[in-house]
Amino acid sequence: MNAEAQTYIDAIAPEHRPLFDRVHRLILAAYPEADVVLAYGMPTYRVGARGLHVGVWRHGVSLYGWDQDAGADLLARHPELLSGRGTIRLRSQEALDVTDEELGALVRASLGPEGS
Repeated sequence: MNAEAQTYIDAIAPEHRPLFDRVHRLILAAYPEADVVLAYGMPTYRVGARGLHVGVWRHGVSLYGWDQDAGADLLARHPELLSGRGTIRLRSQEALDVTDEELGALVRASLGPEGS
């Protein structure tokens, strides 16, 4: 992890840190080799040419750059998570209803080899 990304993570507000840590843990469990850098002002997990951006905001955590097909499956079960085109917004309370398996599937589809 580069120093800029670590500084961002260290500054996350305590009320959002558990949710961020959950997403971070799921990404690194699937891709321990992921590079964590700061891009677009937020931690970005890079695996090869693919990337997943994870930003922390007032509401909780937002995901950008996710796989649209995997996102469709997740959003069919949790339509309230879609916030504009290309943004999955995980509010801390709503995230309790989203399983690690659902988030993990999104992560694997977003960072895995194309077509997998």
